[in-house]
Amino acid sequence: MDYPKEKLEVILVDDGSTDATPGTMARFARHPQVRIVRKEENGGKHTALNAGIALTRADLVGCLDADSFVEPDALREIIACFDDPRVVAATAAMSVHKPGNILQHMQNAEYAFGITIRHTFASVNGLYVTPGPFSFYRRAVVEELGGFRYGHQTEDMEMALRIQKAGYGIENAPHARVYTKAPATIGGLMRQRTRWISGFLRNVLGEYRDLVGRRRHGVLGVLVLPTALLAIMSGILLFLLALFILMQKAITALEVRAGIPLSYAFLPHGTFDWFYFPASFYLLLAIIVLLTSIALIAIGKRISKTPGSITLDLISYTFLYGLLVPFWLIRATSDVALGIRRGWRY
Repeated sequence: MDYPKEKLEVILVDDGSTDATPGTMARFARHPQVRIVRKEENGGKHTALNAGIALTRADLVGCLDADSFVEPDALREIIACFDDPRVVAATAAMSVHKPGNILQHMQNAEYAFGITIRHTFASVNGLYVTPGPFSFYRRAVVEELGGFRYGHQTEDMEMALRIQKAGYGIENAPHARVYTKAPATIGGLMRQRTRWISGFLRNVLGEYRDLVGRRRHGVLGVLVLPTALLAIMSGILLFLLALFILMQKAITALEVRAGIPLSYAFLPHGTFDWFYFPASFYLLLAIIVLLTSIALIAIGKRISKTPGSITLDLISYTFLYGLLVPFWLIRATSDVALGIRRGWRY
């Protein structure tokens, strides 16, 4: 990274790994800026973060997941956010590293969408998550608040909510580029997103429910959190409604076709006229949401100066995202309702 060496230290934390992690870290043992911490037992990411923070007296501390890396100027970009003394945490702009299949391209578009939303929310201090890849904090405040916690396997979200509850500010650096790996399979994506959504619901409806709807917590309490909860519920309800309407129309079509010979039913009759296309309220709503999402994706790419084309990202997002989201929303919501707790790699 392009940053003064005398002002930068790197702490590698091995959270009781049983694979080749210790050997990989040992390659950096003699590096003058690197220190290595090995925990004997796996305690979870929050304990690894706390172990690393305990070894430094730096004013600012940041974390970077092992599956992520940053642009050389990213640290300079994100440190600038702390010129404002009210800011105690800052987030970067994430993208998927070299999307390899259509599912990863879909996620890359989603991440670009997130860049726009995160930057917008930051302008009104409405951020409720400081993502693991390259978020930074004022060390003194982290220690004042008691360090990282389990947070229902979403320690980055729990910390952000705790920061907001304490009355501090969270900023965003859209030019601090960070790249991360993304799930390449539907199963992997479903597990990741179920963890994210269930963590959000358990944190917001549990320890931090007093943030929701409270004016003293500003836009976060009055608008951002209620809207996020509403989006989860409406996403599930609209999916169930769409299934109901689809089944209803299929049954009606079968009833109508039952009295018509197949030789007639499948022959073309006249020309198709778009005037008679059934443009229902739900269809128009879906089109508006899709076009808005595409616009926000394009804006996110532009403000973060993310390189490369997003054509395939937009195509995959258009045809896949709306089909997949309801499944992890339903799974996460049912897990929370039924008290089901899954492991990190369930």
